[in-house]
Amino acid sequence: MAAQAAKITIQMVSVITLARLLTPQDYGLIAMVTALIGVADTFRDFGLSSAAIQAPTLSRGQQANLFWVNTGLGASLTALACLCAPLIAAFYGRTELTAITLAMAFSFLINGMATQYRADLYRRMLFKRLALADILGPLTGLLAAIGAAWYGLSFWALVIQQLVALAVALAVMVITARWLPGGWDRAAGVRSFISFGWRLAGSQLVTYLGNNIDTIMLGLRVSAAQLGVYNRSYQLIAVPMSQIRGPLSTVAIPVLARVQDEQDRFHRYVAMGQMVLGYTLVVGLAVAAGAAEPLVALLLGAQWAEAVPLLRLLAVASGLQLLSFVGYWVYVSKGLVGHLLQYSFISTAIRIAFVVSGSFFGVIGVAWAMALSPLVAWPLSFWWLSRRASIPMRALWLGGIRIVAFASAIGGCAGLVEYLTWGQNTIVRLALILLAAVATYLLLALIPLFRRDLSAALGMVRQNLRRGRKEG
Repeated sequence: MAAQAAKITIQMVSVITLARLLTPQDYGLIAMVTALIGVADTFRDFGLSSAAIQAPTLSRGQQANLFWVNTGLGASLTALACLCAPLIAAFYGRTELTAITLAMAFSFLINGMATQYRADLYRRMLFKRLALADILGPLTGLLAAIGAAWYGLSFWALVIQQLVALAVALAVMVITARWLPGGWDRAAGVRSFISFGWRLAGSQLVTYLGNNIDTIMLGLRVSAAQLGVYNRSYQLIAVPMSQIRGPLSTVAIPVLARVQDEQDRFHRYVAMGQMVLGYTLVVGLAVAAGAAEPLVALLLGAQWAEAVPLLRLLAVASGLQLLSFVGYWVYVSKGLVGHLLQYSFISTAIRIAFVVSGSFFGVIGVAWAMALSPLVAWPLSFWWLSRRASIPMRALWLGGIRIVAFASAIGGCAGLVEYLTWGQNTIVRLALILLAAVATYLLLALIPLFRRDLSAALGMVRQNLRRGRKEG
């Protein structure tokens, strides 16, 4: 968690610094490319990192073979992206995208080489070494990007940032893992890993398309500058959430897998998992929605004022999506990756339908679509999952409603204070909003309905912390 806090800090510094050195158009051009070529990164991993982490046994020969599979996939995708560079430029009607795509294509090769090193460090629970790579990579990339932006390299600063960060992280993982892959070991079979991986990769691919359909549609309908504003708003919400959800999943999935045969305990853990997410992250997103104007002013600057309504809507969208995130934990912990792939098609179709309709109204229409689509997908997700696995569906639905009410009250209070403090110093406004949100949280926690949820969630966290210390 300390490493994740450091990464989020580096990313926030990156947002604050580069937003003042670069233009919305620079971000828009990079977003156009990453939305399309980023889909290939799913195939680079092919779900093999998760397959290696969850495998009961993994020989050195299997590890080497998986390394070469991931590296080969990464090299192939690099070549494919290079071939598609002119097509991507033609798709958006922007000739400068050809060179950007050619440069960013090498991220596939670097990521492919890093996949099994990262999986190995996770598997051996060498989290300090992994944290070192996850901090030094982004930090070095940020410094390189600031230097490039300072010298007027515009959008190339963002390309340099990504490639340098990936290369440094790979180097650190290779050094700290203390092993080098040998040649292909014919005696070490990896068919079972690939069988697991391709189904998980399929689900991740479909999810990726759903998560990036907004950028693709806006790239076709609005200017690069407008897309850049939307992209920065989205990243302000998405980047911290991804950095927090990753470690939570790393802990939650093996815990749920361990108790999956104890139905009552499994149900309790799933319900409490939703409570932990809801009364922390969802509430935090509600506060961000209420404090959008001073947040944008502080993090991006006055020239990004158009991002304010987008940030509000995207914070709401992310909060609603989190309510069904425990479903992903259930699918993976029970090995239901095939059923997860099936549901991914449904949830992605819902989002695409909303986003395509909203794109006719520009960036604000897409932001509204992102906020409204989870209202359909959230209840549907639990119903679909209940047909494949035993889950506490009633507890999840009612718990989600309580979380929404709790977070809405706090977000509404934050928004009211934002309105009443209009024109004051940005830091002062944010401090007052935070104080009001904390006070509202504490007052709501006195209500028996919410107090029971908070006590149960806190009790589960304490129980697992004690267990972790004993096992450690």
